[in-house]
Amino acid sequence: MSSSVSRRRLLQAAGATAVASTAESVIGPLSARAASGSAKAAIKLPAEPFAFGQVQLTASRWLDNQNRTQNYLRFINVDRLLYNFRSNHRLSTNGAASNGGWDAPTFPFRSHVQGHFLTAWAQVYAVTGDTTCRDKAAYMVDELAKCQANNRAAGFSDGYLSGFPESDFSALEARTLSNGNVPYYVIHKTLAGLLDVWRYMGNTRARDVLLRLAGWVDWRTGRLSGQQMQAMMGTEFGGMNAVLTDISLQTGDTRWLTVAQRFDHAAVFDPLAANQDRLNGLHANTQVPKWIGAAREYKATGNTRYRDIATNAWNMCVNAHTYIIGGNSQAEHFHNPNAIAAYLTQDTCESCNTYNMLTLTRELFTLDPSRAALFDYYERAWLNQMIGQQNPADGHGHITYFTPLKPGGRRGVGPAWGGGTWSTDYDSFWCCQGTGLEMHTKLMDSIYFSSDTTLIVNLFMPSVLNWTQRGITVTQTTSYPVSDTTTLQVTGAVSGSWSMRIRIPGWTSGATISVNGTTQNITTTPGSYATLTRSWASGDTVTVRLPMRMALRAANDNPDVSAVTYGPVVLAGNYGNASLNSLPSLNTSSITRASGGSLAFTATANGATVGLGPFHDAHGHNYTVYWNAASGAA
Repeated sequence: MSSSVSRRRLLQAAGATAVASTAESVIGPLSARAASGSAKAAIKLPAEPFAFGQVQLTASRWLDNQNRTQNYLRFINVDRLLYNFRSNHRLSTNGAASNGGWDAPTFPFRSHVQGHFLTAWAQVYAVTGDTTCRDKAAYMVDELAKCQANNRAAGFSDGYLSGFPESDFSALEARTLSNGNVPYYVIHKTLAGLLDVWRYMGNTRARDVLLRLAGWVDWRTGRLSGQQMQAMMGTEFGGMNAVLTDISLQTGDTRWLTVAQRFDHAAVFDPLAANQDRLNGLHANTQVPKWIGAAREYKATGNTRYRDIATNAWNMCVNAHTYIIGGNSQAEHFHNPNAIAAYLTQDTCESCNTYNMLTLTRELFTLDPSRAALFDYYERAWLNQMIGQQNPADGHGHITYFTPLKPGGRRGVGPAWGGGTWSTDYDSFWCCQGTGLEMHTKLMDSIYFSSDTTLIVNLFMPSVLNWTQRGITVTQTTSYPVSDTTTLQVTGAVSGSWSMRIRIPGWTSGATISVNGTTQNITTTPGSYATLTRSWASGDTVTVRLPMRMALRAANDNPDVSAVTYGPVVLAGNYGNASLNSLPSLNTSSITRASGGSLAFTATANGATVGLGPFHDAHGHNYTVYWNAASGAA
C-alpha cells in the first residue's frame, strides 16, 4: 500500500473532510462551519460506523463478490456513460457509442445510473486504493463540470445537470409530465454520487459541481408553494430529502436542510408518524429512500417525529411485508400487511428495495445499538438475498433485478420495462444494477461499529478491522455460516479495560464466548448483545460459537406454507431444470445434513429426494424457497 493511500485512510479514520473555499454565486456563501470542514449532527450517535478503508474483507465468498464488481468498474467506458450528459448539454460526445437499456438516449430517466458509478468508484478507492477507479471518477466529474458550465449555451438554468432537458421539470411542476420520466429520482442519484466522490476521495471539483446542482434544486423548488411541492411528490423523487440532509451535514450549512425538508412527503410521512400501515398499493422502492431521509433528518434536527417515521416504517416493512430472504414487494408494489404466501411469484423482492432497507437498518442501528433485531434482519437480507443477487459465473458481477420466489423460480430476472435476465455491460443500466454496484463495493461497512471505547461486532465474516483511532487491529477468521464459530483476535495497543459487544442472533440458543480457550461467564441471550469486558492483552483471541439448528418459518398469512432455515441461512430445494407448478410438499422429518463441512442437505418432497442448499448459492438451476409444510412440523 502506498504512503499516500495510508495517509488518506488515516484522515478518513479521523473523520477529516476536504472542503473547498469557493462557490458559485448560485450556491451562495458557504458558512464558517462548512469552510472549516465541520459536519455535525444535532444529536450524538450512540454508535458510529467505521470509515471506508478501515475494514478489509479477506478471502471469502464476500470478497469474490467485491472483486467481480471492481472488475466491472475498472472495465466500463466512461465516455459512453457521459454520452447523454454531453448530448443534452450541447457538447461533443467525442465519438463515443451510446448505451442501451435505461441509459439509451431516448429512455425517459437516462443518466440516473452514473451517480451509482460515481459512488461505487469512490467506495472502491476508499476501500482498496484502486487508482483506476479513482481516475475514472475524477474524469467523469471533470466532464460533468464542463456540461454544467455550458448551461447557458444549452438553454438551461445555472447549475442544472442531467441527461434530459430541463423542460421535464417544468412539466413535472405543472403535473403534465407524461413521458415516464422521474426527474428528481435522477437528480438524487447524481447528487449522491458527487457527494461520495467529494467525501471519500477529497475531490473538490465534485464538491463544486454538487453544490451548483444543489443550488439549482433550491432555486427550482423554492419558487413552489407547499401545495405544489406535495403534488409534485406524486412522482417518484428518490431520496432527495436524504441526500440534501447529507449535504447539510457534510457542509455544516443548514440551507441544504431547509431544501431537504421541502421533500418531506406528507401523504407518506403522516400515516407513518401515526404508526398506521398504509403501504398497500404503493410502489415500494419509491418509499424506502424517503424513510432513509427521515432517519437522516432526525440526525440533523433531533426532531423525534422523523425518528418515529423511520422506525415505524422499518417495523411495518420488516414484520408485515418481508419475505423469508429479507426482500419485499411483488411487481414492485406493497400489498396488504402479511400477504406473503399469496404472492410467491416471478417478480418478488426487487433488489433496490432490499439494498435501501439495509441502508435504513444501518441508520437506525446508529440510533439504537442495543436493538439486536435490526442486525438479525440485516444479516438475513444481506446473506440470503443480496449476496446471491450477483451472478458468480459472471466476471463483471452482473445482477438480477427481481429474486423470484415462485416454485421453480430461477435467478436472473430483469424488470418489466427493459427486462431480460442478468444485467449486462452496456445494455441494461437498471436501478438495481446501480444499487448493485454500491452494494458489492461496501459489503464490509456494517461488520463493526464503535461506541466510544466499545467495539460492536454485528456480522460474522472474514475481515480485518484497523481501529486506527485506538491503534488496535481486530482480525476475524471464520467459515461462517458453514461453521457456527468465529474467532476475533485483537492486536496492537489493546491494553486497558474496554468492552466488546457481540450480537447473539435471535435464531440461536446456547451461544458461548471464550477468550484464549476459556469460556467466559457472560450472558448470551438470543436476540441481544453479549458484553465482554476485560483488561486486554495483544494477541487475545475471542471465540464465538452460535449453535445453528433447523427451523421452519411459516409465511405470515398461511401456517401451512413455510421456508426452511438453518441458523441464518435460508435453504432452497434444487430442482435442476425441472418445472414446478405448485409448492412441493416437504417431509420435514427427512431433512438430513450431508456433512459438517458444507451446508448441503437432502430431504424428501412429493415422495422424491431433493437436495437443499443455501439460497445465496442457488444459481443456474430452478429452486423453491417455500414449501407446503406446517410450521409446527420440524
